[in-house]
Amino acid sequence: MKPKRKRRSPPPASGSSAEKQLAGFIAKFTPEMARRIRAARRKLRALLPHAIEGVYDNYNFLAIGYSPSLRVSEVIFSLGAYANGINLFFLQGAKVPDPHKLLLGGGKIVRMIRLESRQTLDDPKVRDLIAAALKSAKAPMNSSTKPQLLIKSISPKQRPRRP
Repeated sequence: MKPKRKRRSPPPASGSSAEKQLAGFIAKFTPEMARRIRAARRKLRALLPHAIEGVYDNYNFLAIGYSPSLRVSEVIFSLGAYANGINLFFLQGAKVPDPHKLLLGGGKIVRMIRLESRQTLDDPKVRDLIAAALKSAKAPMNSSTKPQLLIKSISPKQRPRRP
């Protein structure tokens, strides 16, 4: 009897292949939610031109992390898209100054804001929070880092992406 082979997950995708995969993940959402996800991603890419994007198509949601390196522990922001909404997670948010009390959550590390509309990321108070998070991050963004998109994981079982 032959021993069972371990199932290996495919290597992470990058480049145009990753863009195509991400487009497929986003297409699982309603057209309006897909537009909101793409708009939020465009704005974050413009704000974080040297970030490495790591995509996790999880059981509960689609997450796109923004980091100065390939280390998961250095991720600063994560865009979390659910069937009914989008949140911007500040993965080191507990130590980010929040004078306008926009950050939600009471955990020891992570905070978040709801992206209620496409304009939320244009709000100067939100931009100030993003700048404060970048300033207090464990590892700073490096202007010599080339932007990358990597598909890090795909869950075989997922909740519906449409309400």
